Amino acid sequence: MSVNGEAKVPKLPPRWFIRLAWRVHRGLYRVFRGRVGLWQPRTDRWGTLRLTTTGRRSGEQRSVIVAYLEDGPNLFTLAMNGWGEGEPAWWLNLQTHPDATVDLVDGRRLVRGHAAAGDERVRLWARWREIDPKIDAFATLRPSETAVVVLEPRPDAVS
Repeated sequence: MSVNGEAKVPKLPPRWFIRLAWRVHRGLYRVFRGRVGLWQPRTDRWGTLRLTTTGRRSGEQRSVIVAYLEDGPNLFTLAMNGWGEGEPAWWLNLQTHPDATVDLVDGRRLVRGHAAAGDERVRLWARWREIDPKIDAFATLRPSETAVVVLEPRPDAVS
């Protein structure tokens, strides 16, 4: 994976293709009323969930489908913006309004989001690397560190 001792930088599809794929995925989710588009993680792959946040400026509900893994009762994802520059809007929204909702294959959960730090971040990043060994190479495409976002059950959530 190296050329002249240098790590090979992965190639991404064009930005327009990534955005189109996101829109198609969300469209399938809507058309099939949530019966298509979400799946649970397995030992060898991540799952997908629908995250609904409160807009930091508008105050309106905003939804996005993201990849995730489980960590006990918590879920975690990466704020990667398609490995492009800048932070994804959903992560900026969560930083302002940490309370959110996630829709999973098995139902809805009320969660509170925060960025993993220190040992927690290292441990969760390593878990993601087990699923996707190329994650470190893709992370080098971003000008800043990719946040590992923990979605923990809200204390006020009724089971």
